[in-house]
Amino acid sequence: MLGEKALILLVDDEPANIQLLAGYIKDDYQIKVATSGEQCLKLCAATQQPDLILLDVDMPGMNGYQVCEQLKSSPSTAPIAIMFVTAMQTEEDEETALSLGAVDYLTKPVRPAILLARIKTHVKLKIQHDALVNMAMRDQLTNLYNRHYLLESANHRVAKAMRQKSPISLLILDIDHFKQINDTKGHGAGDAVLKSLAELLQQQCRLEDIVARFGGEEFVILFDECHLATAVKIAERIRARIEDSHPNGIFVTASIGVAELDNGNEGFSELVKRADDAMYEAKRSGRNKVLF
Repeated sequence: MLGEKALILLVDDEPANIQLLAGYIKDDYQIKVATSGEQCLKLCAATQQPDLILLDVDMPGMNGYQVCEQLKSSPSTAPIAIMFVTAMQTEEDEETALSLGAVDYLTKPVRPAILLARIKTHVKLKIQHDALVNMAMRDQLTNLYNRHYLLESANHRVAKAMRQKSPISLLILDIDHFKQINDTKGHGAGDAVLKSLAELLQQQCRLEDIVARFGGEEFVILFDECHLATAVKIAERIRARIEDSHPNGIFVTASIGVAELDNGNEGFSELVKRADDAMYEAKRSGRNKVLF
């Protein structure tokens, strides 16, 4: 979040080393602490991941190299920047660390000015990387996920649902008579309607659901672990909320199509087509309704 201090995770089995490092950085960064590799992995799996890890190599149980390798092997933790801070000083040690994906390698005892300069650089690079990733997968107007991110993520989720024989449902929503809103109220009013609708959709969905702008005035929601009957109930609730919302004083309705994955017999594109067909049938049969 803008203006919030970056979060740094200190990982060392010696409390004195953690205390020393924390003393150098406590005024400029948020700090979390782990005294083992296993504890580090648990903290990195939490909702708020660190921006940078200062990681020791020589620890009981999992050593730092094993921790780094495991973090870099998981898509959810691979983007975390890792800087080794260790007493191990050979070139082979440094080469091993960098080959595993670490961004830097400092040997103890560290010089505070060098440590702070390196941390500042890597935190800045991490923040810039996160901003670029966010731009690449978000729709600029609504800040929902964009079509590209939806298609990439959906294929993974569909494959997982097929392996585990778990339900997955899709909702496609199209704003009724949106061109008329643009033509009579102006494109600024149309954009305001889209942004208001995006906020409403996010409020009605779970964190694990993918809410995306599919294009123009069309939105898609992918419901993980969700049967058709439940998805239809959510769709009807969304339809009613849209009808009651009146964004910028404009009366808005939406036509919605819903489909559940035919597990094992179709991919995401076929699921989209069935939901899309249901949505167009909702439009043809009077609009402002949910069909499946």
